[in-house]
Amino acid sequence: MKQKETLLNSAGIDLNQTIEELGDEHLSSSHDTPLREDAFEMDDDLKMELIEKHFKEIMHVLGLDLSDDSLKGTPKRVAKMFIKEVFSGLDPKNKPEAKLFENKFRYNEMLVEKDITFYSHCEHHFVPIYGKAHVAYISNGHVIGLSKINRIVQYFAKRPQVQERLTVQIGNELKAALNTEDVAVILDADHMCVSSRGVRDTSSSTVTSFYSGRFENEDQKRNEFLKYLELPR
Repeated sequence: MKQKETLLNSAGIDLNQTIEELGDEHLSSSHDTPLREDAFEMDDDLKMELIEKHFKEIMHVLGLDLSDDSLKGTPKRVAKMFIKEVFSGLDPKNKPEAKLFENKFRYNEMLVEKDITFYSHCEHHFVPIYGKAHVAYISNGHVIGLSKINRIVQYFAKRPQVQERLTVQIGNELKAALNTEDVAVILDADHMCVSSRGVRDTSSSTVTSFYSGRFENEDQKRNEFLKYLELPR
């Protein structure tokens, strides 16, 4: 890391400015969530213990009085929330099992699950991303339980993310789980890193899409999917 910083500085690049720009532009480095090889060698209890300790230090640096009844339990609550809830999608053991069923109805049209609420966190500032996911697929002889689609969305949302990566991860997982190329995903989300800091724009939202198979190659199928999303509730 020091060598990289030296090279950047020798090239006249302000490292702190670069870090800020990368965060504000919501750039991502990979379709896979960046994880160390030893990410899961530590058990959840130890992770929570260490997070509690370090978050207590953060609160101390901020000047908060940890002896106050309202604050003294906060480090433990944050640690539990990080591991058991909002970042639980980092751990492969929490990945939902997608059981397939024979498509006995011989339903050959697209199935659309829309308005799936999801909550995630921006990996650049660790503040919420929240919105709706809309998913469609065309059966390749098998179907999946509807709740499993929601669970797949939630699994990948529950980790530090950028929206583009989240969209691709959901799409690729559905292709693998359903054994079909014919998958479409649209995410429409609000980013607290945009609305609560930086530019502080509270009116914009971000839309990303993933099209594969017939949704990518056939305008009619893609347009049909988009039309379903316009239907009144």
